[in-house]
Amino acid sequence: MTAMPVVTLAEWQARAGGVERRFSIPEPDARTRAQLNALFGRDISAADAVREIVADVRDRGDAAVQEWTERIDGVHVEATRANPAWMAECWTSLDRGLRNALTAAAERIRTFHDLQVDVRLRGEPSLCLRPEPLRRVGCYVPGGRAAYPSTVLMSVIPAQSAGVESLAITSPATPDGGVHPLVGAAAHLLGVSEVHAVGGAQAIAALAHGTATIAAVDKVVGPGNLFVTLAKREVFGVVDIDQLAGPSEIMVIASAGADPGHIAADLISQLEHDPLAWAVCVTDSAALAEEVRLTFDRVAPGAARAGIIAESAGRHGAVVMVDDLDEALAAAAAFAPEHLSLQGAAAESLRDRVRGAGAVFCGTLSPVSMGDYVAGPNHTLPTQGAARYRGPLSVMDFVRWPSVVDLSAREFDALAPVACVLATAEGLHGHEQAIRLRMEERHA
Repeated sequence: MTAMPVVTLAEWQARAGGVERRFSIPEPDARTRAQLNALFGRDISAADAVREIVADVRDRGDAAVQEWTERIDGVHVEATRANPAWMAECWTSLDRGLRNALTAAAERIRTFHDLQVDVRLRGEPSLCLRPEPLRRVGCYVPGGRAAYPSTVLMSVIPAQSAGVESLAITSPATPDGGVHPLVGAAAHLLGVSEVHAVGGAQAIAALAHGTATIAAVDKVVGPGNLFVTLAKREVFGVVDIDQLAGPSEIMVIASAGADPGHIAADLISQLEHDPLAWAVCVTDSAALAEEVRLTFDRVAPGAARAGIIAESAGRHGAVVMVDDLDEALAAAAAFAPEHLSLQGAAAESLRDRVRGAGAVFCGTLSPVSMGDYVAGPNHTLPTQGAARYRGPLSVMDFVRWPSVVDLSAREFDALAPVACVLATAEGLHGHEQAIRLRMEERHA
């Protein structure tokens, strides 16, 4: 098992690639490269492979979706769309405890996202920004043999709160060629009737370009693997996307009194996601740093996904020593973590001083894992430093704000000469003429 190292801030920042990170899509590992080369019959990059898949789906539609699903996943999907009656059966057949948990989570997530709804005109009727929900949205839910009903809730609910009328969910097909029952059940709970058994780059391409079966959307949201991320980047411009997601991250700022067992558990909970995940504890206490290290090294080998945790801890795990908590906050602002957990006696005093985190979890009773499921805010968060410029997926991601200009005669008379001067300065005489024509008519 790889031990969790205790390092200085300078050592860790050098290891992290600098003081401030910039988003980059990780390169595939050797196994994935070999699979790609076998699939395409030649040496090919992941980006080029995705580009070919997206173009093929754009050109050939459902036939390409079916062929790529069979080639990549080894699953033949006769018809991608799940039957709504079957999804209703999936819901009713769930264990009552799971139904109650999904219902409670959905209610809390919806309550929080409803607070973000803004239907007001910004300005006056003659000059304003007017909120309009997007027409149609595609929600990608990772899966296949596994299922993530929490991602269904987190992707669909803010879109519904925003007023999006048409929603489609895509999720990788199970070995029998259908949608995972948990995804179908969660969709039924939320009233979404359009769910397709298709994943990977071909799903993103189908949502963006449309096929005979899957109508094109205005925006694609939801997390996914390397190929989903590359496909979202490829189709951006044809449609909007929420963000490009990288591996999961947690940073814990631990002050005096923090529980090393809780911290170790929180680090493990993120490292188990992916071999490229990040888990960092920053503290000004040498004694606490050593306790966290020892606890992690004792507990992690017994975790269910110990192999993945060992690999990710070896790459991106560390306990970082700083001189004081001001330096800890500065380090967090530069790193811009997806999840920032504040633990220990100073947690409350630090909470409102945080800058540049995707989501902040304050106190030992607010673990990141609660945010993944039921706290209320969205768990789709920026990674790899993107928290410097955006926050969680929200209702605002599903609303556009077109401007409306309806000038009165008095406003036109006042502004027209100004606009003519600027048009002349830019050499755009057609612009000037379009204004002067109206000026002349008003004073004829």
